[in-house]
Amino acid sequence: MTNPTDALRRAVLVMDRLRSPGGCPWDAAQTHLSLARYLLEETYETLEAIETADYPLLREELGDLLLQVLFHARLASELPAGDAFSIDDVAIDLVDKLVRRHPHVFTESAAAATADEVNENWERLKSQEKGRTSVTDGVPLAQPALALAGKLVSRVERAGLDVPAPADSEIGSRLFAVVRDAVAAGVDPEAELRRATQTYRASILDAEQSAWTEDVAT
Repeated sequence: MTNPTDALRRAVLVMDRLRSPGGCPWDAAQTHLSLARYLLEETYETLEAIETADYPLLREELGDLLLQVLFHARLASELPAGDAFSIDDVAIDLVDKLVRRHPHVFTESAAAATADEVNENWERLKSQEKGRTSVTDGVPLAQPALALAGKLVSRVERAGLDVPAPADSEIGSRLFAVVRDAVAAGVDPEAELRRATQTYRASILDAEQSAWTEDVAT
């Protein structure tokens, strides 16, 4: 069996070769900004593989996501001194973060018997590390609106705040109310709508097939 460390190091070396002089012209022309859309596309493709339980595809898509990490880290290594960092720096920071935020595993200073307790500890430690002063800190505004609403509602409920739902538009208010109901029921509104949409898509395909069969028969 291939040593995972060797395989990952080889992936780094291949990325370096593609980006270096004499490598690939397309790779050499890319920037963090030009690659952003590919990162988003690969994320959605990975999500689709998860939702369809297509594990060979999931393996492939995880590789494509890894490529994005390697590519951005390679670009970052070319930044001016003071801003530059490498894939090793990324890995070191990740390891430090995982150990720091799992004191119940790596130290005896904390205990967490359930997933909820682990999540509470994680969020508390994250807030302390980042010096956050608002429950909205760290919530990416560029995410889909449904997911954004769900995240904000979850943060508000966890903080015990009483924040009224927006009432600036009838449809928007109704949609927001559904998000609050979903969060209260422990349901991810974005994932739930995706599941319903996939079911609807399957119904569309069935309807199209039925219409095609009827046309052929007549």
